[in-house]
Amino acid sequence: MIRAASISTAALFLVLMVPSAWAGDSRQQTATAAAHAGMAAASADEKMVRGHLQHVVNCLVGPAGEGYDSAQANPCKDQGFGAIQDAPMDKVPALQAALKMAKDGAAEPDAAKAREKAAATQAALSKLAM
Repeated sequence: MIRAASISTAALFLVLMVPSAWAGDSRQQTATAAAHAGMAAASADEKMVRGHLQHVVNCLVGPAGEGYDSAQANPCKDQGFGAIQDAPMDKVPALQAALKMAKDGAAEPDAAKAREKAAATQAALSKLAM
């Protein structure tokens, strides 16, 4: 009877621990996304601004997420499933707001305004990565 209880307890422990082991590091992905938002904000080349903003999107949504562009690099590869998916629930709204900023910046036709949105995205993500 005691052995069965021990096995049940061990099985429950494994069930509870395995999913967290599969989860990625949202904080690391957020920091990587913030770095790429900063690269976008600092870039003089309009194509690089948009490319780095897409890297931000890729890090935030992950390969299975809406807006992910497999033609662009994913600097968060091997860090998890996307910062939003891997984040604690209380961080998700702020990450989604940063995602919207990054998407808006990537879609902005004026390069100077796109850089401004990239800088705002970097600031928002940097606070979340702490």
